[in-house]
Order: sequence, then structure tokens, then C-alpha cells
Amino acid sequence: MRVVVTGATGNIGTNTVRALAADPGVTAITGLARRAPGPDADADLGEGGGKVEWAEADVTDTDLVPLMRGADVVVHLAWLFQPTHRPAVTWDANAVGSARVFDAAARAGVPALVYSSSVGAYSPGPKDRPVDESWPTHGWPGAAYSREKAYVERLLDAFEAAHPDCRVVRIRPGFIFERQSAAEQRRLFAGPLLPGRLARPGLIPAVPDLPGLRLQALHSTDAGEAFRLAVTREVRGAFNIAADPVLDAAELAGILGARTVRVPARGVRAALAAAWALHLVPASPGLFDLALQVPLMDTSRARDELGWTPRRTAREAIEEFLEGLRTGAGRDTPPLSPGAGGPGRAREFATGIGRKP
Repeated sequence: MRVVVTGATGNIGTNTVRALAADPGVTAITGLARRAPGPDADADLGEGGGKVEWAEADVTDTDLVPLMRGADVVVHLAWLFQPTHRPAVTWDANAVGSARVFDAAARAGVPALVYSSSVGAYSPGPKDRPVDESWPTHGWPGAAYSREKAYVERLLDAFEAAHPDCRVVRIRPGFIFERQSAAEQRRLFAGPLLPGRLARPGLIPAVPDLPGLRLQALHSTDAGEAFRLAVTREVRGAFNIAADPVLDAAELAGILGARTVRVPARGVRAALAAAWALHLVPASPGLFDLALQVPLMDTSRARDELGWTPRRTAREAIEEFLEGLRTGAGRDTPPLSPGAGGPGRAREFATGIGRKP
């Protein structure tokens, strides 16, 4: 089996490639990324690294058909989170780019397509009970990320109608963390002003107890395993994936050795909106709204039909991530490299913090 993976050097991509490389039924993997990984990336794949070849490709303008021709499955993971101050740029990469990936897969005659959707594609939903994959995927209109994820769900609806012989799988993960993703996620969401050493139990005195702050997370390696199963098993449709426990203020406070303080969400949002407008943080206030709106997901279909069970808890994923923040962890790929922000994080300041990709 030959598999093509877009966005192969990112947080989910590196773990998906690693899981596929370890599968004896997968004989060849083509990892597509805008920038090639460093030499340590192949060593990180272990014995299965010999199956992997890398190709530089941008989903917005590269001719993807030759790269996909002869593939048994295409896994689409490529996604651009920044610049949040220029939503037309992320729309071009994520919405238009996804349309180009799906069109290329069809023209290349690929018999199966696996796409990384998100909990962020769901319409606002309950926090006191989980919803299954039939919950509406219209997103939250105030966040570009959610609008784009919801739009790509509609693209896939049209793709499935036009290509009924192509097996289509949508994986909808919760928030994904691991130690090696810490440097990238700090750059994307917190920005250069966050000192990593603060991510230590006992140094943060309080966690805001916000109405609606109940989130699901999972470890990146468990996400990679879910994509491997979607590639190698004859399944179709959508699958929610997340690990227990649900993360709320009390759980986060326990991880950080802090106490909880009840605060109004609008006050926190106002502070974040001001910091974003001043280019002090890259995460837009719309992402904050989205976090409070997304429903809790029922993951029983992934367990029963996909055969997926997370090996790490959500708490373990967060603890690893915090440890990675303290140590500046990453991988030898451009998105995950600890040095991507430049000396003293100078490159992050130079790009305007959320203004440029």
C-alpha cells in the first residue's frame, strides 16, 4: 500500500507518518510539505523510515496530481493557522488548498481519502453530555479556523456525492498535544512573550474558572494511530477522537498545582482581544470563543468501528506539552523546530505576531 500524506511535517503529520511507517502493510509513504524536514526527521521514524520519501509541495499552487498518481490512500493534514490578522491567506491555504487536494486525488484516481477535520468544525453544543458524529458541522462563525473547517466538511460532502466509489474518512480530533509540539504551539497561539519556564507546577497561582471551559484533548501519537487505522481499515465516514478525562478548570488547576478562580468570560475575552489587536499574541479572540462553544464528543464509534483506543490520557498529553514548553522541545522539521522563531524569538516579533505566516 502506498500512502501520500499532506502536511507530513507538522504535529499530526509526523506522528501519522511514524505510525504508517511502522505498519508492515504500508510499503511506501510520500510525505508532502512546503519545506523539507531535516536529517533527524528520518532517524526519528525508526526502522520504517526507509519507506518514506519527502517532496516539497504547497497545496495552494503545486500540481499535486503527479505526486498522488498510483497512491492507494491520500491523507490530508495540511493546515495553516497563521496569520490570524489576514484571514484571506488562511482561507486560500485551508479552504482552496483542500479543494485542490480533493480534486487532485480524484483526477489521480486515488481510491481512498482520509481528512483531518476537527472538533472545531462542530456547531456549538452541550458541555454536559457528549454528541456523536451526527452533530451539525456548521462551525462557529466568529473564528476563521472553525469557518474553514466547516467549509471543508461541505467540500467533502460534494466530493463524496461526485465520487461514490472513493472511500472517504473524516477524523475529528479534540485538541492535540505532545512534548515535541510545544515550541510550535507556543508560537502559533501564545506568541513570543510567553516565558516557557512559567509552565511549571507551582509557578502559576490560579486558573480561571470560565463558564463553558470544558475541553477534550489527546496525545499526538494517539492521533497518528487513528489516522493509520483509517488508512488501513475499510471504514468510511466520520470519527470523533479524544482521550479522557475532560479538561476543565479543576483538572488544569490540578496539573499546575494551582487554585481555580471564577472569572467572567467576557473580561478574559476583552483582554485577549486587546492583546491580539496590539499584536501581542497571535491567537485571535475568535479562537477563545470557539473553545467555549465546541461540544463534548462521543468517541464510541472510533472505539467500536475503527478499533481506536488512546494509550495516553488527556492529562498526560497536557503534562508532556507543559514539559516541552519548559525545555523548548521540538522536532527536526520546519513547523516543529524549536529554533523556528529565530534567536531570542526575533523572527516572531519581526513577522508582526499574527500578521504574517
